[in-house]
Amino acid sequence: MTLDIPIAADGGVVNLVQNVDWVTIAPPVIAAVTGLLILVADLFVPEHRKNLLGLGAVAGLVAAVAALVPLRDGGRRTFCLNTDATTCSYVADLFTVAIQLLVLGGALLTALLSLRETRRALPAGEFWFLLLSSAAGAALLPASRDLATLVVALEVASLPAFALVGLRRGDRRSSEAALKFFLTSVTATAVTLLGVSFVYASTGSLHLTRIATADVPGDLDTLLRTGVALTLVGFAFKTAAVPFHFWVPDTYVGAPLPVAAFLSVVGKAVGFSGLVLVTVIAFPRHADVWGPAIAVLAAVTMTAGNVAAVRQRADRALGAVRLLAWSSVAQAGFILVPIAAAGYTGDDQIGATVAYALMYAVVNLGAFAVVALVARVHRLNRLADYRGLYATSPLAALALGFFLLCLAGLPPGVIGLFAKVTVFSSAVDAGLGWLAVVMGVNVAIGLYYYLRWTALLFITPEKAPATAPETAPATAPGKTGAPVPGPAAAAAAAVPPIAVPAPYAVAIALTAAAGVVLSGYPQLVLRFAATHLF
Repeated sequence: MTLDIPIAADGGVVNLVQNVDWVTIAPPVIAAVTGLLILVADLFVPEHRKNLLGLGAVAGLVAAVAALVPLRDGGRRTFCLNTDATTCSYVADLFTVAIQLLVLGGALLTALLSLRETRRALPAGEFWFLLLSSAAGAALLPASRDLATLVVALEVASLPAFALVGLRRGDRRSSEAALKFFLTSVTATAVTLLGVSFVYASTGSLHLTRIATADVPGDLDTLLRTGVALTLVGFAFKTAAVPFHFWVPDTYVGAPLPVAAFLSVVGKAVGFSGLVLVTVIAFPRHADVWGPAIAVLAAVTMTAGNVAAVRQRADRALGAVRLLAWSSVAQAGFILVPIAAAGYTGDDQIGATVAYALMYAVVNLGAFAVVALVARVHRLNRLADYRGLYATSPLAALALGFFLLCLAGLPPGVIGLFAKVTVFSSAVDAGLGWLAVVMGVNVAIGLYYYLRWTALLFITPEKAPATAPETAPATAPGKTGAPVPGPAAAAAAAVPPIAVPAPYAVAIALTAAAGVVLSGYPQLVLRFAATHLF
């Protein structure tokens, strides 16, 4: 589309050429349009057909993921609002495509887990609109190349998430979680906007590449450095880095379980992709400010998360969700390590963050899927409720055990082991030996609670001795030929069997299959660690 606009001063014209590359911007656009269509359709679809809205949301997310296929080669495709290619606001490079796959894939699995929730406890139209809107904002953020678009994308991803957390009407825990999440997030965003204003006042630009090359007068250098530090706050909050992590446990516990899974993966993707963009692209000349700061954040975050996870009691209500919440804080520390290393060696280390995040997204969503399944039978969702899960649902127990071993970095979860080695290597290559030592200690701490939970899955239920036969040879009093249930059979009968609805089965099967494939062929994600992403 070409527009000829006359300039009154001299009578001349200037050509404004606007080429809209729909292929490049398709993934977030499809998610956003689908959300709007579902919101409108909700006004006309009768109550007994509301399940069609969920199927429409799943179809839209499948289409958004499929729209990434033409971009899979990682070639740099830009969508500029002007003819200066150095100030493009939207860039679809390899980094963008990888994060959009993580975000939209995570939203798709969340949608599968939510299909039954929206039939019972959640308003369907509002839920699907909010989920798709948040996914669209999260998919826009890694492609953003100016601070204004970054902040807008951050808020588009965050604001619907507040409502998703508090969408269970009449649930006090859900309302409190949403309020805490909202207030802390708004505070972090305000600090980030203050930092952006300092950066703009110092450099005269909001575009990341121009900020990186701007000549800043010496008297404004302190203002710029302050702006750099403040700008990172909002993204550190979304990553759940310490000390911006205190919202995580209560929010995960109060939110519907599919929403907690969404926040644990997509929320982190928003945070660390924003951190990567502002540090590596916009502020490379100020790595002496953010490099050491993120290194300290990484060390403190993984330590605080692991220590809190170890302290979770087996008999505490919602203990399984709390453990996953603190585990996600600890995993955020590992994700931050390559970003800190990039402050010392350049952006070549960023690929390790992408590789680790992709691994974490697959196995953490799988773990949440099994936890959501168990919660259908055990409403308290204590860790003790997973004792003997193998006896009633062997496939779910095997899947959860595999996911936990991946998070711990133990075989057969080979992808978790390789991802941790890649992150560890990035710290060593950057000369951050102390951070590598801290990471090694935290891996050992994580082994304790991951293996403790895994062992519970295969322990014989409490009321059944491990050596007891399934049936006793005696017959029931007054009857002939009727076997009397032995202790093991009686204990097994006391544990309610877990029916696996089709959406849960699909979500667990997809994540388990992805984890197995990545463990057998880890190069699928580890190749990012050896690739220049920008």
